[in-house]
Amino acid sequence: MAIDLLPSLREAFSIVQEPLRQCSGRLSIVDPELLHITLKFLGELPAEQVVRVSGELKTLKFPPFSVSITGISANNPKDPRVIWAVVEDGGKTAALAEAVGSVIAPLGFSPETRPFRPHITIARVKEYHPDIPRAIAPFYSWNGGGMPVDRILLKKSTLTPQGSIYETLTEVPL
Repeated sequence: MAIDLLPSLREAFSIVQEPLRQCSGRLSIVDPELLHITLKFLGELPAEQVVRVSGELKTLKFPPFSVSITGISANNPKDPRVIWAVVEDGGKTAALAEAVGSVIAPLGFSPETRPFRPHITIARVKEYHPDIPRAIAPFYSWNGGGMPVDRILLKKSTLTPQGSIYETLTEVPL
């Protein structure tokens, strides 16, 4: 399950991704068209389970809210594996992720054990180099813009040698 980004917000990430493309570390830069906020990863689902999950998601009651991109960071400053945009929203995305988890729990999906931290993955580090922290340092407090969140998407991800291909299976308005 995911929150899609507005096209204007996706475009803003080219400012941040360009220095990452130029640094000496080996990175997998996420295509701006694929940028999103993940609420819950479900893994491989058979078609009948997709129908059930979609049905449960349509019972979700959650008010629309807004998010802001307030900087660029990494999962571990000393040995980063993921470079992401920080999402600020006063805890609303985490509450939405918890609500999503609650409505699909009867279908056998376990609740998350790790604390939820809303973010947008912009690159994955394949091989670390000290250039990486230097490339993101100017963006620690970057104002990437904001957007309303008024829907969630159940997406299917297909891995290919060229990267992931996403397909929206269900769109649920908030």
